[in-house]
Amino acid sequence: MAEIIVEHRARVAVLTVSDPQRRNALAPQLSERLAAAVAKAERDNGIHALVITGAPPRFCAGADLGELGAAAPEALRAIYAGFLAVAHCTLPTIAAVGGAAVGAGLNLALAADIRIAGPRARFEAGFARLGLHPGGGMTWMLQRAVGPQCAAAMTLFGEALDADAAHAAGLVHRTVLGDHETLIDEAVGFARGAADAPRDLVIATKRTMRITRTLDSHTDAVDAELAPQLASLGSPEFAARLDALRRRITRPRD
Repeated sequence: MAEIIVEHRARVAVLTVSDPQRRNALAPQLSERLAAAVAKAERDNGIHALVITGAPPRFCAGADLGELGAAAPEALRAIYAGFLAVAHCTLPTIAAVGGAAVGAGLNLALAADIRIAGPRARFEAGFARLGLHPGGGMTWMLQRAVGPQCAAAMTLFGEALDADAAHAAGLVHRTVLGDHETLIDEAVGFARGAADAPRDLVIATKRTMRITRTLDSHTDAVDAELAPQLASLGSPEFAARLDALRRRITRPRD
């Protein structure tokens, strides 16, 4: 059965793309369910971060090839919906890649803010091999993640990266040894930094980072950060945490 399995772990939502018979390929219905799960997590004030993964042993084999045969713009955008929801998510996102991420599956991994890879991870564009032009913004995301030369090697020449090569290329933030559950535990543990921070703060910070990465001037970045920093200075969360820090600093030692 094709489904998105949702698990909550201490303010982190783990979303698992699961369709083992089709190697977790993104058919439109499954992609729609992923988009809905992302939107539901964004509406849940108890969720501060998302981990996206695929049912083992794969991450996501790409788009459902049968659906690609009906190559109308609407059909393609329906396939894009899931990974675009991740790309546009207001919450911090982590892709926990434990197997092959191919085609649209690579797009899904690229859509996350960071990627953590297990020992069986493989990252492959795969479009040229099928005689298919890349889609879903893959060329834009991949070049931003690894630079034009590595992106050309993957897209034009069909180079696939294992976990270590992806880490060396900057596509993966860190690698993890162990089974799938170890990978998820590592990703959830990494997400705890966002999970423990005020939700409004991580949302505002991610929004600001999207703005500042398009800027060429340090001065413009200072200006972009000023209003949200002032807002955080006036927040109850900052006041409470500052008070707790002061009490820890001034507490007499035994």
